[in-house]
Amino acid sequence: MARITLEDLERLGEEPAAAGGDGSDSGDDQEGEARLFAHWEAVASTHRVSLPPDMAGPIAQMARHRQAREPVPYVSLSQHGKCEDTAYEERQYPAGKWACVTRGEPTYEQSISLSFMKLMRYICKENSAGCHLGMTVPVLNEIHLTKEGTELEREVLTAYYLPGEFQQNPPVPMDPEIHITERPPLRVITRVFYGMTTAETILREISLLWELLGPTDTVLREAYVVAAYENPSVPRRRNEIWFIRRAQ
Repeated sequence: MARITLEDLERLGEEPAAAGGDGSDSGDDQEGEARLFAHWEAVASTHRVSLPPDMAGPIAQMARHRQAREPVPYVSLSQHGKCEDTAYEERQYPAGKWACVTRGEPTYEQSISLSFMKLMRYICKENSAGCHLGMTVPVLNEIHLTKEGTELEREVLTAYYLPGEFQQNPPVPMDPEIHITERPPLRVITRVFYGMTTAETILREISLLWELLGPTDTVLREAYVVAAYENPSVPRRRNEIWFIRRAQ
């Protein structure tokens, strides 16, 4: 059975009852937060994942701030496709500071879910600045394939880009499993896909992009990135598969 995913967690703010009023009454706010948490607790239970009670606050904060999302900066180098359809795009991402968590749960979905819940707590005040840091997109999930290339390795690194105002002086995480890392520039080939991300869908998207690229030794074959964005609509969640260019 599928687990609750990063995209499910990002949808926490999309429920009509999430706001709990206009924020003018603390009782209404508490009731709204309770309804929001109860709703997603039920969603999580269907995926056999438990949401701990201390996620209520971060869930409510992410819902309130869902409209203000800062894009990770990049430069588009080229686009490839036919007519108006872009089959894939090549981009250059600058060096920057990211908050990273690594998990090796039994499934990909479990790993990114548990990692992102940690990052949500960090974003929502569990940091040395004591404030809501703000959300950036995409959130990256770095994966590796087994030697046979037919399965994902269990260990997944989930990375959140620090907003511009915190790049020079990142707040320190209270959670020791979160590490602030200065990541070097990254050149990637990207392709958009929609829907839920599971090990099966990721392997399919990797195969499809290899078919489009053809034989090449300029990109890594053992490591890939799944980039997760807030979805334009519930049925068609936007994701990207990234192939990483080898350093020259």
